[in-house]
Amino acid sequence: MQTPPTEPPPRKLMDQVSDAIRTQQTYKDWITRYILFHNKKHPKDMGAEEIQKFITYLAVEKNVAASTQNQALSAILFLYRHVLQIEIELPSDLIRAEKSKTLPVVLTHQEAMLVISKMNGLPQLMAKILYGSGLRLTECMRLRVKDIDFGNHQIVIRDGKGEDDRVTILPDSLVPALKRQIETVRRIHQTDLGDGFGEVWLPYALERKYPNASRELNWQYLFPASALSVDPASRKTMRHHADPSILQKAIRAAALQANIQKPVSPHTFRHSFATQLLQAGYDIRTVQELLGHKDVKTTMIYTHVLQRGGLAVIAKHPVGKSPLDM
Repeated sequence: MQTPPTEPPPRKLMDQVSDAIRTQQTYKDWITRYILFHNKKHPKDMGAEEIQKFITYLAVEKNVAASTQNQALSAILFLYRHVLQIEIELPSDLIRAEKSKTLPVVLTHQEAMLVISKMNGLPQLMAKILYGSGLRLTECMRLRVKDIDFGNHQIVIRDGKGEDDRVTILPDSLVPALKRQIETVRRIHQTDLGDGFGEVWLPYALERKYPNASRELNWQYLFPASALSVDPASRKTMRHHADPSILQKAIRAAALQANIQKPVSPHTFRHSFATQLLQAGYDIRTVQELLGHKDVKTTMIYTHVLQRGGLAVIAKHPVGKSPLDM
């Protein structure tokens, strides 16, 4: 008598999280801390009350920064929404960490261009995108070939902070370099395909919906890693995007070489993008949309950098010109 096949054991919670997100380690760390805080109780048996206790603990007992608390909350909500398929309604009186009053570090146009001039190769192109389009570091690294829209002169940011899509300016001066970069990606991808590889990680189960998409050029990362690696979730050999530390180190070295007496990081270029647009007279709500801020109050901090009130920022002309092209 043939033994019927047995059901595979249920997948562990952390394995499910690994399947759901690629930049998984930070979220996994917060989810682990959340579970340990509640004595290893399974999240499906907890809800808004337990989340509130943990978030309050971070703000009151651990005195974490507002950005850290927000990151922890985002990780936990991601777990419930995308892994456990549970919608959580948080109380309106959730205790939040106080936001820092520190103004962002910004560069003048001359300083930004000087730092960029001290760079070369892919890091220089990435830095130009950060300054010319206002992207976050991770948004730049996650760009796919299909996200560069030459016809409409825009860059599409997929699944940015808050899991929203948005569009921003594509600097005219970057068009030739980006076209050359896409050709480089094409050559790398053709080599990978010839070697029996060529797949790339796809978000949110798109691989099941579009089985061939992971091998298409359009889905390849615009800034691919220098070597293939094994994806920890699928165990497939793929080509991920370049390591963010490459750009971080290049910007720090360039700022030192340019003798800029300010702490310069990739995010400094995003801050500088915003202030340059406001100085040029762009409407603050337009800048808000380009940056992907949920609340215009977040964008308003740049008016303090410029030492002018938000009402002083008017729409002088429609959006279209990047700081990189000014």
